[in-house]
This record gives sequence, C-alpha cells and structure tokens, in this order.
Amino acid sequence: MTANSIIEKWEKARIRHSHRHSPVRNINKLHEEEFTRGQQIADRLAAVMGSWPFIVVQSVMLAFWISLNVIAYINHWDPYPFILLNLTLSFQAAYAAPIIMMSQNRQATKDRLMAEQDYVVNIKAEDEVKSIMAHLEQQDEVMIDILRRIEAQHQTIMGRLDATPPDGNSPQA
Repeated sequence: MTANSIIEKWEKARIRHSHRHSPVRNINKLHEEEFTRGQQIADRLAAVMGSWPFIVVQSVMLAFWISLNVIAYINHWDPYPFILLNLTLSFQAAYAAPIIMMSQNRQATKDRLMAEQDYVVNIKAEDEVKSIMAHLEQQDEVMIDILRRIEAQHQTIMGRLDATPPDGNSPQA
C-alpha cells in the first residue's frame, strides 16, 4: 500500500461529528414568557406569603391587635374572643389558599417541563458520548495500524542489520 492510498483510506473512514439535535432551551424563560399578569401577581403573592418576613410581620400584627384589645380600657373594637380578627384571618385564608394553589400548579407544570428538558439533554449527551466513543475507537484503530507498520519497518530494519555484520563482511555459514 502506498502512502496516498493509506491516507485516502483513513480520510474515507474518518468520523466527522455533527450535531443532529436542536439546541437546548431555557425552560425558565419560555415558561415566564407565557405568564399572564394575573399569574405573575399570584406567583409574587405566593412568594411573599410563603416567606419568613411575612410570618414575622403577621405575627407582630396579631400580637399588637390582641394586646390593644385586651389592654384597651375604654374602646374594645374587637373584644375577646376576637371575632373581627377571626373574620379577617378567614378572609385572608380564603383568598391566599387559591392563589398559592395556582402558583403551585404552575410550578408543577414548570417542573414537568424541566423534567422533559432534562430527558432531552440526557439523550443529547448520550449521543455526544457515543460519537466521542466512536471517534476514540477510530483513533485506536489508526494507532494500532501505525504501530503495526512501525513494527514491520522495525523487523525489516533488524533483518537488514542481521544480514550485514558490523565489520562489513558477509555472514558466516
């Protein structure tokens, strides 16, 4: 085999990598672009109502309300058992629960989209790894071929050296 035929053989067998898949999408951006104004408000309210600052502020307000109504000498606007306070908290809960549930449902939808996207990315990564492995196997074949050729050349050279002694005389029989 000539050097050109060997080069042509490996050029034909050479693996050229190409991406056969769509680019990865940012689910967070795609999901937020679809939000209506009401959904954005619901998410903000759920974020606020599910935070420690909200719990602390509400606790302070409740303690202040109860303290003022217990201590007040003249004007008890909400005497014990604090019916107005209970009505206010019930009103708050009646609106907070559905808003928080809407936000959770959207989060569950987003989580499903993220899981699908993770699956797609894993498939793409698997394809990339397969491509890399095929390329490495091809490189192994080329290196083994090169090693065989070097070994054959080495044997040829060693045979020539054995045929001619260092003093230049022909070998004795």
